[in-house]
Amino acid sequence: MQQGTDRVTFTAARNTTATIMQSIHENPPTANRSCLPTYPPLDDCVPAKAARAVLSRAIAYAVLTTVAIAVLSPHAGAQTAPSAREIAAYTGMHAAAQSGNVAAIEALSKATSEPVTLLDSNGRTPLHVATFARQRSAVTALIAAGANTATLDKDRYDAVTIAAVADDEETLRVLLAHGASAKLVTSRYDGTALIAAAHLGHDGVVRQLLAAGAPVDHVNNLHWTALIEAIVLGDGGPRHQRTASALLSAGANTQLTDRDGRTPLELARSRGYDVMERLLRNAGAR
Repeated sequence: MQQGTDRVTFTAARNTTATIMQSIHENPPTANRSCLPTYPPLDDCVPAKAARAVLSRAIAYAVLTTVAIAVLSPHAGAQTAPSAREIAAYTGMHAAAQSGNVAAIEALSKATSEPVTLLDSNGRTPLHVATFARQRSAVTALIAAGANTATLDKDRYDAVTIAAVADDEETLRVLLAHGASAKLVTSRYDGTALIAAAHLGHDGVVRQLLAAGAPVDHVNNLHWTALIEAIVLGDGGPRHQRTASALLSAGANTQLTDRDGRTPLELARSRGYDVMERLLRNAGAR
């Protein structure tokens, strides 16, 4: 997954497509040998009706699949890393951040014409660029030069959330060690780095963020907490299980519900996530 896809649209497309395919499987067309084939099929012909039903489902499936593919395209990403063209055009502080040139960062930071707050076309500071590029020495140098770790780019992401989504535990460790906050509200979803990491099953990142004081029960504008996202947008596998376990150990509220009033336990049960269901029950969920 590209960093931060439009997860809501894709999830809806995926779930609806699955429903359609299940319907086709459970309600296959039935043949009626007494009906001669015609084009277009006659309305009172049983195979014609069945064929039209299957065709409608197939069209819906194709449309939804196209939507899902479009959502997963690089242009649909909520986080936007610098493109190759942007990187080639970088000069000064942004170029130094991208390449990890600490000496250049230190020299440029002393010149008022090259502040560490300089923005590129997507609102990225040199610190955003260094974080995307995993240039940890540059991250340290930029913060020492006065970079604001709380600055959001045009997509409303800070460096901490960028590292969290990238599953870049080492860069995240550097950011947090130099005072970056794990508590900021970020992204179009009014979420947090913790929610984004939980959604992706980045369990090591989740543990770091919790240790740094990330709000475990923050509710985003989709009415989801980190625990709910780990379930509804996760795959139920080992990393999402470890994510849920870390959140529960940190005291995640198991009674907070989604917009439809469903608890984490109900959501895990409905998806057949047996291990998650057991973790939730052991934490007192009901």
